[in-house]
Amino acid sequence: MEKEFETEASKLVAIVNASEPACKLYALCRGPVPSTYVVLERYVDQAALDHHRSTTHYKEVGSKIGRYVEGKVDVQVLTEV
Repeated sequence: MEKEFETEASKLVAIVNASEPACKLYALCRGPVPSTYVVLERYVDQAALDHHRSTTHYKEVGSKIGRYVEGKVDVQVLTEV
């Protein structure tokens, strides 16, 4: 199941990196705990993040990878120093 998740999530990574210039970082990483993942995202501003969340690819691929997610997704918004 991890391989399937990685395949679907990697599609979103490729689309975001190719089509969202205001997204400066979008990377899928394996987490420190087995079967966990972290998506690192960096946007130039809040408008860029809002745009990302409104895109068709985010909604379509996001719904596909959602079936692999167990429990609550932990989203942390950080402020760069």
